[in-house]
Amino acid sequence: MMPIVQNIGPISAFKSYLSIHTGTLKWSPLQQVAAFTQGHIMNNTFLHRLLATDNGSGALALRIPVGIIFAAHGAQKLFGWFGGYGLEGTGQFFGSLGLNPGFLMALLAGAAEFFGGLALVLGVAVRPAAAALGFAMLVAIFAVHIGNGFFVDKGGYEYALTLFAASLSLLFSGGGRFSVDRALTGER
Repeated sequence: MMPIVQNIGPISAFKSYLSIHTGTLKWSPLQQVAAFTQGHIMNNTFLHRLLATDNGSGALALRIPVGIIFAAHGAQKLFGWFGGYGLEGTGQFFGSLGLNPGFLMALLAGAAEFFGGLALVLGVAVRPAAAALGFAMLVAIFAVHIGNGFFVDKGGYEYALTLFAASLSLLFSGGGRFSVDRALTGER
């Protein structure tokens, strides 16, 4: 059991940690940093909760296609790929909706979708990525689609709601068994 140590500097805490857990301070600096990181950062309650995931493999079936969809939509906004308008065109569109400054909003939405989508595909920081993507979909629903009704063929919010639900599911479950998050937390 590790003793409670209060009001000491990080160096003293580090040496105390090493002496308790290794029985020696004769480790190389790299080994000392690795031991400290494994013991203190990955066991940090906040970080562990952030990356924690369930043991199922069902999240993989959701992460991959939803991540690809988000990354593709983000690439449309950021780079103009796949028939998109890029930052300039998307920024003008966002500005016309009252999402000002349009360029900044397009950059934020595009970055959330592109990098959040990549994070889902890779299984890295799935919960924070899903939270950002879910928020982006709520903005899309209420700022763009809500006035057009439900169905997507009329410009409605059906598709954005589906992506919001998928993001919410991943926010609750985490990346699942086959994710980098699971490997980082050391869960079995």
